[in-house]
Amino acid sequence: MDFVEEIVTEAQLREITGEPNPRVLKKQLSVLDSHCLAFIANSPFMLISSGDAAGRMDISPRGDPPGFVLALDEQTLAIPDRPGNRRSDTFRNVLQNPNVGTLFLIPGRQDTLRVNGSARIVKDQWLRERMAVNGKVPEIALVVTVREAFLHCPKSIIRSKLWDADAWPALDALPTFAQAMIEQAGFEKSVEQMQELIDRDSKDRLY
Repeated sequence: MDFVEEIVTEAQLREITGEPNPRVLKKQLSVLDSHCLAFIANSPFMLISSGDAAGRMDISPRGDPPGFVLALDEQTLAIPDRPGNRRSDTFRNVLQNPNVGTLFLIPGRQDTLRVNGSARIVKDQWLRERMAVNGKVPEIALVVTVREAFLHCPKSIIRSKLWDADAWPALDALPTFAQAMIEQAGFEKSVEQMQELIDRDSKDRLY
């Protein structure tokens, strides 16, 4: 698509957005303070973004019981890997480009926590055993060295009404995951068969 009013410099951007309030810049930390650590310890869900050597980006969800991401110290986080689709996009990216960005959420909490840094893939037994759930130890973990961390204002959560069940959209007209899988990947299965596979995988391969 053609656009004739593209913003191509930061000067053009700042003409529209203005400069950030000094308080916004001051809240950025180079280590995890007590507020960041408390947020991570209570978060059951986070997103991690990564990019390959060519700059192609990816973002992946991670979820587990609250506190599943371990803060090993004020500058080191460990994220367990659980059974999934085996694409390993995040890990393959980190092998090419260690820079990652993460976003932590807590249900019902309107602010979020952003943590950026560099990552490496480790399989040290002592660490993996600390992240076992239901007796299942992860095969590998992503260890992130924190470069910057800051709490993000609640406006996006407020605008989206993310935690307000009354504002959630109706799902009746939305294709199910099973339907999408069949059509996108060309699987020769019925919706019922595909849903059975999804349900079985979700039950037997969580850990």
